[in-house]
Amino acid sequence: MTDFPDIPTTGALFGLDLGTKTIGIAVADGTQMIASPLETIFRKKFKGDAAKLITMCEVNKVVGIVLGLPMNMDGSEGPRCQATRAFARNMAELTDIPITFWDERLSTAAVERTLIAADASRARRAQVVDKMAAAYILQGFLDSRR
Repeated sequence: MTDFPDIPTTGALFGLDLGTKTIGIAVADGTQMIASPLETIFRKKFKGDAAKLITMCEVNKVVGIVLGLPMNMDGSEGPRCQATRAFARNMAELTDIPITFWDERLSTAAVERTLIAADASRARRAQVVDKMAAAYILQGFLDSRR
């Protein structure tokens, strides 16, 4: 499912859950064992969002980005996939950090169920769901490589 260069097997990685209003960000350290939720940024314009992400990548010494690809349940790609792929193409023009995709079907739903089971309030779920979905996406990618 990757259109971009391979992601290094050591070094910090970012996982991104790209929404229309927010970008959930997760990080895996250099061992690439565990993904941890990092931050949710509110989207404004691409250039500003990209600049913030690139700065965050530099601060965290990120060597690769795993971008959740919101495929349809039947495996086809719809408008959200096209927007995600466009975001990746535009980011790739601004940075040499390799970007790959990971099927994110049901990631937000899985995180929501976990938060509900943990008795998190609706307000708390809204605060953390995007960055936790990014961690879920990144962890799936990490697990697939073992």
